[in-house]
Amino acid sequence: MDKNTWIGFLLIAAIVVGFSWFSRPSKEQLAQQHYNDSIALVQKQEARQKQKTDSIAAAYTAQAAQEQDSSALAQSEEALRKAKYGVFSTAATPTLPQTAVLENEVLRLSLSTKGGRIAQAQLKDYKAYGDSINPLSLFEGDEAEMRLLLRSADNSRIYLTDELNFAIHERTDSTVTMRLATDSATEWLDIRYTLRPDDYMVSIAIQGHGLERVLAPNTTSAELVWGQLVPQHERGRKFEERYAQLQYMLLDGDMEKLSESKNDSQEENARIKWIGYKDQFFSSVLIADSAFETTQMQSTLEQDKYVKSYMTKTHVPFDLTGATPTGLRMYLGPNHYNTLKAYDEGKSGKEKLHLKELVPLGWKIVSWINMILVIPMFDLFNSWQLNIGLVILLMTLVIKLIILPFVFASYRSSAKMRVLKPQIDAINEKFPPEKMQERQAATMQLYQRAGVSPMSGCLPMLFQFPVLMAMFWFLPTAIELRGKSFLWADDLSTYDAILTWGFHIPLLGDHLSLFCLLMTAVNIIYTYMNMQQQAMDPNMKFMKWMMYAMPLMFLFIFNDYNAGLSYYYFVSLLITILQTMIFRWTTDDKKLLAEMEKNAKKNEKKAQKRSGFMARLEEMQRQQVKMARENAKAQQKRMR
Repeated sequence: MDKNTWIGFLLIAAIVVGFSWFSRPSKEQLAQQHYNDSIALVQKQEARQKQKTDSIAAAYTAQAAQEQDSSALAQSEEALRKAKYGVFSTAATPTLPQTAVLENEVLRLSLSTKGGRIAQAQLKDYKAYGDSINPLSLFEGDEAEMRLLLRSADNSRIYLTDELNFAIHERTDSTVTMRLATDSATEWLDIRYTLRPDDYMVSIAIQGHGLERVLAPNTTSAELVWGQLVPQHERGRKFEERYAQLQYMLLDGDMEKLSESKNDSQEENARIKWIGYKDQFFSSVLIADSAFETTQMQSTLEQDKYVKSYMTKTHVPFDLTGATPTGLRMYLGPNHYNTLKAYDEGKSGKEKLHLKELVPLGWKIVSWINMILVIPMFDLFNSWQLNIGLVILLMTLVIKLIILPFVFASYRSSAKMRVLKPQIDAINEKFPPEKMQERQAATMQLYQRAGVSPMSGCLPMLFQFPVLMAMFWFLPTAIELRGKSFLWADDLSTYDAILTWGFHIPLLGDHLSLFCLLMTAVNIIYTYMNMQQQAMDPNMKFMKWMMYAMPLMFLFIFNDYNAGLSYYYFVSLLITILQTMIFRWTTDDKKLLAEMEKNAKKNEKKAQKRSGFMARLEEMQRQQVKMARENAKAQQKRMR
């Protein structure tokens, strides 16, 4: 920087300083500015305070308006409740429901003040499939409903108890009383629930007080509506749907039911003793101390988490004065034969409930076998605290011993047919298929001489059939199998899937059950042994293949059945094969043939002396063979 540059900067600085000095405000001007700033600050604070005051005033005004609106709305809602519910308008005021618990060793009930009903029923000794912690709930929350419909004194209103709030009036270890009071609290309706120790049956008493001034004076009965959704409790939905149905008993003891495979409804004018909402292993049963009258029932198939939904509208006696309570009972428990049967102990005639009919035991003769043989035997072995698989094994052994004479008779007949096979082959060679009647006549004559009946092998099997069918009905409904494991099966009451493929195959489903597969394999082996034992016409190859097709059909039929039943048939077939092998080892074909030849000679001697009906029967048979031959010859001539 040179001299001129420094001189320039100094002059500029002098000008700036001089200008600032001469342009500064005076003391009067500074005082006036300070005064003006103070006035502006005060005005700004006053504006802020006014804005705040206006906001508070507006809030108070809005709150007052809202309170006024709420009060008007509340008055309007109260007026509407008064118009709709009359003397029960206070009980219709919205409020959170309370719960009272009533329980014993086996059953836990949650009673809700909303409607004074049972809101949840839990069975302490059972668990739902897939839940090993919580007790099984037959229903909970909105899955069940029960209400009474009552008419007002002037018939202008219908009171629905499920819309009204009860109060917990009295509570003990075994009893809870729910009370529905009028606005004056001088008239009320009580619903009293009583649960005895170690019992699945809860008693329900409905009793009014002073209601003759509140309800229609001609009231002698009340309409009762009872509905329930049945959740899926088991792994095998197909079987649960098959056994879930609405079943009821008329007052005269007749049992009726709605369809389990489709939506169904029924209007019953006859008096009904009880109505049961049945699942595969559990039931909710409503029982009238007197009877249900003019009843409408409905059963609907459900999807997803529910199996069925049931609905009943009926009428029960109702005493306005409260002198005679309306008595009901509700069974909430397992479909266990002995438990249900115990409710009829010490009773006779029409006093019996016959709740054991909720357990399906098959046709008349089959159920008779189950009641006097299968169930007592099962209870005996089960009382030994054995694994349930061993119990079924012991039952199978006992049943096999009982039917052993019939099995031996069937094998004996098959052995005779096998020994006669060479002679039957000779008859088949002598008479070609075109002379079928002559072939059959000659074969029957051979059987008669040898003392063999083709039906002798079938009749013993027919005696075994009722026993086999008894087990077929008993094991799928035996709740004792539920949740019990054996070998690889974690639950013998449902299928034991060894393979699952996540999609549905027609007839087979989405899995393959191992016990069913083993049963099918053993059945094929048993069929092969029988085919070797029997003398079958070589021209009946189709029948031979049909014999092998039957076991394969069982694979598709029993794949969805419970593992306990497939296990029983598997063990039963193994024992039958062992018996057959023992019979074969102990049977001498030569001695058996000699015995039949001896019988043939005796039969020939008897035939010479035979007269009367048998002689005429044989003569008719000979005439039929003769006519067949003549017809065959005539047909051959016409063809020429």
